[in-house]
Amino acid sequence: MLFIMFLMRLLIIIIDFLFLFYPVILVRNHKNDLQPDVLLKDQNMDFKPQIVAFLCKWCSYTGADLAGTSRMEYKPNVRVVMVMCSGRIEPTFILNAFLKGADGVLVCGCHPGDCHYQEGNYRCLRRFLLLQKYIQQMGIESERLKLEWISASEGKQYAELINGFTGTISGLGPCKIRETMKVIPQT
Repeated sequence: MLFIMFLMRLLIIIIDFLFLFYPVILVRNHKNDLQPDVLLKDQNMDFKPQIVAFLCKWCSYTGADLAGTSRMEYKPNVRVVMVMCSGRIEPTFILNAFLKGADGVLVCGCHPGDCHYQEGNYRCLRRFLLLQKYIQQMGIESERLKLEWISASEGKQYAELINGFTGTISGLGPCKIRETMKVIPQT
């Protein structure tokens, strides 16, 4: 019975993806094809990535708060969105973040087995694995989406995570999904 419920939920997620991206038309931007790689690297010298972080209230957000109150230094490029549970993060939240200009998206939740809602982080992990494959098909590098487990007492790990992820995104440069994707307005 539990397996059937799992399959039904997975089917709903797949159907959501299909209906969400049915009106999407991919358009190739030919301006960037004419520029040499050297010019693109020079343009990225002043690049400051915009990162959206979805943090669960009970562990990850508290870990971020600990990092701040302990005056640990980490990059200011992250905009935090607090959610009650990492299992609450729908794939559309992440895709909309990329579409609205995020260069990277970070999802943090409780360690497996420590979720305040019993299995929310397992739901998050399943969605993350599906979403990572999907964004690769859309042309977004998989390194731009990251999932980490941070507990309330891991402020130092949170600061290290932010610094490392910001460095990774800085190395990749700006996300080009807004340039290559055009969404048809729904009427």
